[in-house]
Amino acid sequence: MPKRLGGVAVDFNQQPLAALPGIGPRVAGKFAARGLETLQDLWLWLPRGYEDRTALTPIRALQAGVSAQVQGRVEAVERGFRYRPQLRVAIGDDSRSTLVLRFFHFRAQQVAQFAPGAIVRCFGTPRPGAHGLEMVHPSYRVLDADEHPLGDALDPVYPPVEGIGPATLRKLVGLALDRLPDAASLELLPPELLAGFGLPGLRESLLVLHRPPRDADVPALHAGTHPAQRRLALEELLAHQLGLRRRRIAMQRRASPALDAKGRLVEKLRKSLPFDLTAAQNRVFGEVRGDLARAHPMLRLVQGDVGSGKTVVAAMAALQAIECGKQAALMAPTELLAEQHLANLKSWLEPLGINVGWLAGKVGGKARAQVLADAASGDAQLLVGTHALMQEGVEFHDLALAIVDEQHRFGVHQRLALRDKGGAGNRVPHQLVMTATPIPRTLAMSAYADLDVSSIDELPPGRTPVQTVVLSGERRPELVERIRAACAEGRQAYWVCTVIDDSDEVVAQAAQTTYESLVAALPELRVGLVHGRMKPAEKQMVMRAFKQGDIHLLVATTVIEVGVDVANASLMIVENAERLGLAQLHQLRGRVGRGSARSSCVLLYQPPLSAMAKQRLETLRETNDGFRIAEKDLQLRGPGELLGTRQTGLAAFRVADLARDADLLPQVRAIAERLLADSPALADRVIARWVGASARYASA
Repeated sequence: MPKRLGGVAVDFNQQPLAALPGIGPRVAGKFAARGLETLQDLWLWLPRGYEDRTALTPIRALQAGVSAQVQGRVEAVERGFRYRPQLRVAIGDDSRSTLVLRFFHFRAQQVAQFAPGAIVRCFGTPRPGAHGLEMVHPSYRVLDADEHPLGDALDPVYPPVEGIGPATLRKLVGLALDRLPDAASLELLPPELLAGFGLPGLRESLLVLHRPPRDADVPALHAGTHPAQRRLALEELLAHQLGLRRRRIAMQRRASPALDAKGRLVEKLRKSLPFDLTAAQNRVFGEVRGDLARAHPMLRLVQGDVGSGKTVVAAMAALQAIECGKQAALMAPTELLAEQHLANLKSWLEPLGINVGWLAGKVGGKARAQVLADAASGDAQLLVGTHALMQEGVEFHDLALAIVDEQHRFGVHQRLALRDKGGAGNRVPHQLVMTATPIPRTLAMSAYADLDVSSIDELPPGRTPVQTVVLSGERRPELVERIRAACAEGRQAYWVCTVIDDSDEVVAQAAQTTYESLVAALPELRVGLVHGRMKPAEKQMVMRAFKQGDIHLLVATTVIEVGVDVANASLMIVENAERLGLAQLHQLRGRVGRGSARSSCVLLYQPPLSAMAKQRLETLRETNDGFRIAEKDLQLRGPGELLGTRQTGLAAFRVADLARDADLLPQVRAIAERLLADSPALADRVIARWVGASARYASA
């Protein structure tokens, strides 16, 4: 509740930062640029680490890479200009060891401070140098004769705010904390909901995290597992869950056409397909069909590994809409992927008398005018395309189903734009979202709380598992021979280039160099090249030639990660594989093994490997199961990269970590349901505290 000061009610939570001494309009503007506008925002601006200045470490006991505070007497000072100006200060202590402090940015008055014999106390992370351990740009103070007591609490290290120094930031957060209301006013969650967790209250948790006592469990704080962090993570996960559930409830209140077709067209398609559907495909289509038959919007995510047959399920969903006299649209993130969907859908649906339209950036002139007219009149029963589908001027006669493939590659506004194409009044089309990046259950429970999730967790029969081999880059010559042998047997191969600098230009140069060296090494083969700097038409031409078998070896950047389907390709080589994430490597590997021939994926790496890279490559060698790989990827990289956080509009978590805090999710979901049912106003306050405006776009 708001407090009363001098008879006036004050809500400290929402009080602007300008209420703090030392924050004028200029400083407030710098905070606002980081989204910090109220006292509550500063309370939740949590330290990213802690410095322990409560004790001194003897120089002899220092360990490389372990931060520590030391105190010593200046023994020598040296200014040098090797490559750039630098200042080196050697200090020694009673442990009879020496530490070098190295500075690259310094002023003349600093040099004067470090007079031989002066006592210096400094904090930093030692690392091996030319003459033993050294600290680069430690924080320090030169002590005078008076006693300088050590700190009695750990010092918080905050995420930086541009234009505000660390000491000023620490001071301002401290002033904000001095205005924390009492525990009852600050707490939003009823005690009975928190009873089973055994966690501290919110006020106590905030004070522990900003001002940890001397005896705090520092390893737990750094690992994010301290009870105070768990308490905040619980509330933050709850806020995101509530925001997404609220979105779902709002969407479910809108109307969609009930597509309760008898399934005549679906049955015709099943009979015409040259393969039988898997049990998983049948199960997932059953779930989709049930959703479509209702008069409120379907919001379903269909996830399945590379090659599990999601497109057929999407085609059957589209047929349910078409049989009811409505239209469907399928949107894919790249022209290449959209064109592949188009080829499959035309081959399956045109024999059934369905008109499949095509709209992409390169479709112009009369062809564009015709497809726009067909969409507006309803003659195009299924429209396939890229984000061109959402542009102004694209009108549908009666869009009842919007299918979005690899949805995390679209910006949130783009997805909303497609949904709105079928909106009239309170009506919206049903939404089917597909992804070939399997999403771990914990992530789906949180990030996609507004969607029902279906998993096609079975590959069609006849698909041979891909054998994965991990080799050092020195063995490239052997691979050239392996390509020669595979192509001599009538097979095709990929060679994927990745480089450290991921600017298009540098990647294109690296691919060009690799292409030229392989052309020289394999004169008898036709080698193609695809990279991000090429015009779309050039890319399509090369890809088409590869698909038709006119090119034996395709040198490419990761542009071929999603959706290229060449059944005859049986060998994939990924250079510098240690630089890619697990999900991306798994997607690339999915480009081979699409036929019945034995296929291999060779992951080339540059030694030495980091521990994380080693784990990634080992995981790929051990399993082809995309769901297991996704779980491991979540552990190693966190949810942001896995979902493409920047794209989804899902705000990055401040405290919570979906991999680390997964055990809280079932209770969080239960609390969310209860709050939405019994205390909607309280749910609003929890959302406002943690998510704010970004709730509008989360997972739209």
